[in-house]
Amino acid sequence: MDQNPLLQTFDYPPFSKIENSHFKPAFEESLKEARTEINTIVDNTETPTFSNTIEALEFSGQKLSRISSIFFNLNSAETNTELQKLAQEISPLLSEFSNDLLLNADLFKKIKSVFKDKSSQNYTEEQSMLLEKIYKNFTRNGANLNTDDQKRLREIDMELSRTSLNFGENVLAETNNFELLVKDKSELDGIPDDIKESAKALAEEKQKEGYILTLDFPTFIPVMKFSKNRELREKLLLGFGSKGFKDNEYNNEENVLKIVKLRLERANLLGYKSHADFVLQERMAKTVDTVQTFLDNILDKAMPSAEKELEELKAFALEIDGIKDLRKWDKAYYTEKLKQKKFDLDEEILKPYFKLDRVIEGMFKVASKLYHLTFKQVNDLDTYHEDVITYKVYNEENKYLATLYADFHPRAGKRDGAWMTTYKDQYKFNKKEERPQVSIVCNFTKPTKTKPSLLTFNEVTTLFHEFGHALHAMNANTTYPSLSGASVYWDFVELPSQLMENWCYESEALKLFARHYQTNEILPKKYIEKIKESSNFMEGLQTTRQVSFGKLDLSWHALESMNSIESVKNTENSAFKNIELLPDIESTCMSTAFGHIFQGGYSSGYYSYKWAEVLDADAFEYFKEEGIFNDEVAKKFKENILQLGGTIEPMALYKQFRGKKPNPDALLKRAGLIKS
Repeated sequence: MDQNPLLQTFDYPPFSKIENSHFKPAFEESLKEARTEINTIVDNTETPTFSNTIEALEFSGQKLSRISSIFFNLNSAETNTELQKLAQEISPLLSEFSNDLLLNADLFKKIKSVFKDKSSQNYTEEQSMLLEKIYKNFTRNGANLNTDDQKRLREIDMELSRTSLNFGENVLAETNNFELLVKDKSELDGIPDDIKESAKALAEEKQKEGYILTLDFPTFIPVMKFSKNRELREKLLLGFGSKGFKDNEYNNEENVLKIVKLRLERANLLGYKSHADFVLQERMAKTVDTVQTFLDNILDKAMPSAEKELEELKAFALEIDGIKDLRKWDKAYYTEKLKQKKFDLDEEILKPYFKLDRVIEGMFKVASKLYHLTFKQVNDLDTYHEDVITYKVYNEENKYLATLYADFHPRAGKRDGAWMTTYKDQYKFNKKEERPQVSIVCNFTKPTKTKPSLLTFNEVTTLFHEFGHALHAMNANTTYPSLSGASVYWDFVELPSQLMENWCYESEALKLFARHYQTNEILPKKYIEKIKESSNFMEGLQTTRQVSFGKLDLSWHALESMNSIESVKNTENSAFKNIELLPDIESTCMSTAFGHIFQGGYSSGYYSYKWAEVLDADAFEYFKEEGIFNDEVAKKFKENILQLGGTIEPMALYKQFRGKKPNPDALLKRAGLIKS
């Protein structure tokens, strides 16, 4: 036990010393320690106070929290069969601990006593928010239930933790198991050279002749956009769309239905009509009706444009290739072709200007100009994979602010997509400030023997998006870890990330980093203008697509009964009815691989992306009015949004920054869906 690196005192995660065998005993020991800390609070004979109850609870279990962050981050970014098996064993232990904590009657009695006495105390806004958050956390997780219902709640939480893990493992297995071997190079016509080079290298690595195409985003997206081979596009899309939906051991239909049923039962136990009603009580939107109305309003504005755009796309496909039956595997290809024709803008022409290293450097320059931050690469920090790059971040006074881990390329042990996470949150404890350790994880094309990692423009915006989340965590300036950084309402958390994407469209920002990797030529002004001109291209279809995902989320989680569910596919078809404009593919299903809502934290919250777009469009309008690098506006955003985390209600924070509520029309105007 003494040799277990996870149980030693450390600041930075000791990745290279950690073996899989260390995790289970580390969790068992840290859980024991956390329980002892809780018992100390409960056994304290003094009158319950904010200090001896609320603060003591907030700062309990710190070792457990650190070990959990390391374990679950690795299980997403660098997993293996053994780690996944451990997750199945460890998750129920954590669920049990969480239930033991939240259903501890003696502890809740003390919390309730402090909560009832709050009007007689002179608490700061942050203290008041922490007290309310902890009190609600207990009441919303069964503290007021009778013994039998509490027992059932425990069973549900255990089962949910296992089932969500199963869901994610199945999606990863389906992604890793898919290989499309192409022997004839002519079948790859139109696909970018770097993708073909990577596909050939993968085939050689697997001792096969030809080219192997995978479902990893850096391969999947370019093939769908550029492959002239319609049959190839169809095969790849069917592989991608059928993840978790095939008749094999990785089928997720049962997991989806089980998760939905358990979430509904849990919400009913707690007195809510649906899981969505339960979740939305702690969101800016508050109610299912508000979210449905919000999505319907956007859909009403976007659908006429979407229908018009699709007709244009169909006519274009017919004109150039004689395609009479446009299908889903054609959409990205002909969209890209039409975009090239309309704007004379080829994504492959842009990529040489977006070398990953340079984009990172430019991203840091943007943050420096806005928030006066400095990023210094360091090579002496332990990492979990050789791809991971580490940086120390400093503020304008050259004071250490945060550490940033960056992991950019796909591999077998990493799940799809891009995300930000933390290994340690910012907080103040015992007169000492702890600064955060933040990680951004993406899946960008790897360098090849002949080319560096070159990003598509969409990947550039993805990187800026995740970096926006990281800035939220890195700039945090709160006392309590559970209110720090991105620990805010889910429909507010996307504001800093989506706001950062806006700088990718501005010439003043692009000139900081968009240079040709071979000639060092600055991205020509004509391309910048074309990027801006084309930014609303097919916006109607893109908007309806995002709204359909929010609708699908609610179709599962706003249910008040499971009686209407015939099958996963039928429920999905009902959600997409009147929104999806292309013929359905019977063998595909989105729900069975929709990790955001069945494994991540977005259940009843996928609408948040559009909700936050309203905020970010309105916020960036303010920047544009004063100058995109205006010191005063950036300072307001940093001090009111980035630094204050979840210490104050989101709308109050936004009004402190902006001086008024957001204008919903800002998003629709930016998207070109209504006239300015």
